[in-house]
Amino acid sequence: MDKLNEYRACIEEVLKWYGGFRPREWEEYERQLIFDRERDHYEVVDVGWNYPKRIHNCLVHLDIKGGKIWVQQDLTDPGVVERLMERGVPKEDIVLAFHAPYKRPYTGFAVA
Repeated sequence: MDKLNEYRACIEEVLKWYGGFRPREWEEYERQLIFDRERDHYEVVDVGWNYPKRIHNCLVHLDIKGGKIWVQQDLTDPGVVERLMERGVPKEDIVLAFHAPYKRPYTGFAVA
């Protein structure tokens, strides 16, 4: 399997794991797994209600660009980066896109 397909499979596996958890205190909501394999966008999103508040929250957002996994959003614990690295994705192929470009050289991960 080539690297791109390996990364797609790895991302989907990790996000399915996160998709299996559900906060008990939320009354009426749905955790959605969004996999756009054609454009390489992947998300875990919570939508619904915790009365009287509307829930629309992006828990995790990952993209594959230029052969690297771009972490756009990560509100998980343990973090999605740790899960990806446990599955063999090297730090050099992970971009912490939630950090400003000028800060990325100091993260120990890919800059772009």
